[in-house]
Amino acid sequence: MKVIVTGTTGMVGEGVMLACLGDPTVERVLSVARRPSGHAHPKLEECLIPDFRELGAFEARLSGYDACFYCAGVSSVGMSEADYTAITHDTVLAFATALTRLNPGMVLTHVSGAHTDSSEQGRVMWARVKGKAENALMRLPFRGVYNFRPGLMTPVPGQKNLKRVYRFLLPLVPLMKLVLPALKLEEVERAMVRSVTSGAPKQVLEVADIKALASA
Repeated sequence: MKVIVTGTTGMVGEGVMLACLGDPTVERVLSVARRPSGHAHPKLEECLIPDFRELGAFEARLSGYDACFYCAGVSSVGMSEADYTAITHDTVLAFATALTRLNPGMVLTHVSGAHTDSSEQGRVMWARVKGKAENALMRLPFRGVYNFRPGLMTPVPGQKNLKRVYRFLLPLVPLMKLVLPALKLEEVERAMVRSVTSGAPKQVLEVADIKALASA
C-alpha cells in the first residue's frame, strides 16, 4: 500500500513513519509536514506544506494513496480554545476533506488521545475539541475512518524528534507501564496498517483495541 503520514517531525508521526518504512506491506510513504523529517529512505518522499488548509499547489502530490495516517498535533497547554480548535479541528478537517476528493477509497487513521470527549460537551477543553474533530472526520466519505486514542507510547529505534522532557522520562517508562496502559509505536503502525487491509471492529479505538488490532 501507499500511505501518507503527517506530523513526521513529532514523536508519534516520526515513529509511525519509521515503522512504515520497515514494513514490507507498505510500498511508499509520503511524509507531509511543515519541515523536513530528517530521514532518508528509498521508500520515503517528503512534501513540505506550510498550511494544511491551503493544498491547491500540492494536490497532485497528495493523489494516488491508499491511506493517510494523521499524526500531526499540538499540546493544548497555554492555548486558547479558538487557537487549539483551528489546529486540532479545522486544519485536520480541511486536510481530510481534500483527501476524500483526491483519493477515492482511502482509509483515514487519525491519532486522537486517551480520554477524548465524544459528547463535545465536557469541561476539559482539549478533550472536547478532539471529540469534535473525531465526530466530524467520521462523517466524511472515506472508505474507513478510525480514531486512535493511544496513551503512553514508546519510540522506535532511530527516532530523532523526541521532546527533551520525554528523553528525561524515557528511563522511567518501564515503571510507568505498571500503572498506565502503554503501546509501542510499532504496534500503533501495525494496527494502522491492519485498519487499511482488514478494517477494524469500531471507529474509535482505545489502547486495548489498538493492541488487539496490531496482534490480530
